Amino acid sequence: MRVDGREIEVAGNLLQPLTRRTNDILRLVLAAVFLAAVITSSLITRNDWVALEKSISEIVGVLTPTQSNLVYLVYGLAILALPFAILIGLIVSQQWKLLGAYAAAAFIAFLALSITGNGIAAPRWHFDLSDRLHTVLSQFLDDPRWIAMLAAVLTVSGPWLPARWKRWWWTLLLAFVPIHLVVSAVVPARSLLGLTVGWFVGSLVVLVVGTPALEVPLDGAVRALSRRGFVVSALMVVRPAGPGPLVLSASAQEPDSAAIVELYGPNQRSGGALRQFWRWLRLRDRETAPLQTSMRRAVEHRALMAIAIGDLDAANSSTLAMAALDRGWTLYAHTPPSGTAINDCADEGAAARVWQSLGTLHNHQISHGDLRTKEITIDNGTARFGGFGNAEYGATDEQLQADVAQLLLTTTEVYGAATAVGAAVDVFGKDAILMASRRLTKSAMPSRIRKSVADAGAAMSAARDEVKRQTGADQIKPETTTRFTRNQVVQLVLLVALVYVAYPFISTVPAFFSELRTANWWWALLGLAVSALTYVGAAAALWACADGLVSFKNLVIMQVANTFAATTTPAGVGGLALSTRFLQKGGLGALRATAAVALQQMVQVITHVALLIFFSFAAGASADLSHFVPSPTLLYLIAGLLLGLVGTFLFVPKLRRWLATAVRPRLKEVLSDLAELAREPKRLAIIVLGCAATTLGMALALWASIEAFGGDTSFVTVTVVTMVGGTLASAAPTPGGVGAVEAALIGGLAAFGVPTAIAVPSVLLYRVLTCWLPVFIGWPTMRWLTKKDMI
Repeated sequence: MRVDGREIEVAGNLLQPLTRRTNDILRLVLAAVFLAAVITSSLITRNDWVALEKSISEIVGVLTPTQSNLVYLVYGLAILALPFAILIGLIVSQQWKLLGAYAAAAFIAFLALSITGNGIAAPRWHFDLSDRLHTVLSQFLDDPRWIAMLAAVLTVSGPWLPARWKRWWWTLLLAFVPIHLVVSAVVPARSLLGLTVGWFVGSLVVLVVGTPALEVPLDGAVRALSRRGFVVSALMVVRPAGPGPLVLSASAQEPDSAAIVELYGPNQRSGGALRQFWRWLRLRDRETAPLQTSMRRAVEHRALMAIAIGDLDAANSSTLAMAALDRGWTLYAHTPPSGTAINDCADEGAAARVWQSLGTLHNHQISHGDLRTKEITIDNGTARFGGFGNAEYGATDEQLQADVAQLLLTTTEVYGAATAVGAAVDVFGKDAILMASRRLTKSAMPSRIRKSVADAGAAMSAARDEVKRQTGADQIKPETTTRFTRNQVVQLVLLVALVYVAYPFISTVPAFFSELRTANWWWALLGLAVSALTYVGAAAALWACADGLVSFKNLVIMQVANTFAATTTPAGVGGLALSTRFLQKGGLGALRATAAVALQQMVQVITHVALLIFFSFAAGASADLSHFVPSPTLLYLIAGLLLGLVGTFLFVPKLRRWLATAVRPRLKEVLSDLAELAREPKRLAIIVLGCAATTLGMALALWASIEAFGGDTSFVTVTVVTMVGGTLASAAPTPGGVGAVEAALIGGLAAFGVPTAIAVPSVLLYRVLTCWLPVFIGWPTMRWLTKKDMI
């Protein structure tokens, strides 16, 4: 590379990988979303849009037919000439490499809308165009292939052309919408489709071909360094541009003179903006720094922080230059880091020096924010820092505590927990270290810090234990750094799911209440009492599975909350998770709690199947059970999903390892528990009776609901309907089996001869007693258990 008459040697690959071109990826994603929206709206709501456009056109369409023809003629000529104007602009600007991309985008966009079922031809549209102008030029306005080609070539060539040209040409292309309205015509859906297809094709071509943002202005960087007195003789790529900047090593003509050059492009700007926005959205206000309005401001901030920390003699590099370059690039150059990395300084004194240097920063209200091992060096007996992209002057207490937590993790990895915590306590004191150690959690520790440590989980656990030992604390409560806690998110999701599953029931409330006028309330009260007893049975079964190690009274209360969690999640997985969490809070280990819940579920299934067989024989084989059999389509869908899951677990190595390391030990423990259970008749009897009480109690509640509306059927029949219908409905993907349970039970009762006029309100009453009332009681119960730290 030749700059100002000097030959500069450049080594390495400057091209940014496809997966890191944030601007191009965002453009492609937005184009895909826009294309999907146009297609969806054209298929679903096109008639409504046509009516709206006609009404608007009647208001704004003030031109006479002659004037409309003239406007159409002028605009048609402009649209016809636009691609040739773009082509001439590329040739004038000597963008020879772009001509191939221009041609490829135009061809692909034109071809995409010319493919039909009969081959490549003009598409046939069913829209009525009888009110359109029958001129040759108007065909270009209404032809989606021409619009698509224009949008594609504009998208490809836009980044390479002057901004004024690009704005005017896009305005000309998009003007077909208001022009159609002014001349009292409806905007054809095919033209909008052509526009979106062209934008999508152009975005895809741009992602492959690239934009001027990928052309690194090395000549500008060399001149900027020369103005600062650093005359560059050679450049070597240290790290290609990606999540961070393009990093180069610069050599000067003077001996032993070198610099690190960091170049930030437009893709780093958009990627950095997205990361800033995500941190602002996820973390509390005092946990994050103010948002930087531009890449230049962010780089300036880093350069100024390097100067400020250098004045405290705590920076391992000094700023050489900071400048804005062409095509949206920004330069930041600094001297190479001085000293030796702390990984190579394993003596105990080094840990103390690191903490002393951090204390110096904090005494001046400066936080670092990125205390990885590679950013800390030891130089002439003093620990110094580098990498000031996350540093803040006038930092909040939370940011200072985050610094301490990060350095606890880093120094624990290098020097061990005892040395790291001891040095930290000597500098900051026990109270400050105890407060900061609350951030030694996965959620509070930035991912970049965790990834820099070989085993971050073990290191954080060791540091917390050592902090407790040296400060005498009994426990360390985790710090909440996010705007929303995990429990709040879970409860919000469950509440939304509750609204979703309750909505179909709400629509039937008026008819249901009219039927309640004829109901016998004593039978309804009996059904409610029996439904309440099922929670005692479920609690007894789980209590016995847990060897009686938890409070039986609290287990009964938890079963009420369990109804809410199980109903608002598909297949009742929320109830299983809640039971496991309750047992863990009750003192059982994670593996033991999971095994106890799995044991209860297994005994529940065995008991359910045994009762189903018994009552099916008791009911006889003459009943029509066809209502219980799902449609072949549903059976094929379930079978396909099961086969897909099996195949996924067989062919994905991570899932196979999860089965071997997580599922197999629990399954083995459940089987051993079953074998041990067989040798304890009393405990086995409690579990079986509890599971049977749950199943038979639900059947008795349905039978009482039928009796409340004057039905006449046997308890045996209702038990079969409850168990068969509940089993089939449990495969439904809806939370709580809403819709599937009602349909299965009503169909089952009809199969046994119960009139529909009785079956429908009986099933609705049954669902109110066993599902909806417990759900609305379960929500505050779960919050109470959370407040009492039982779940």
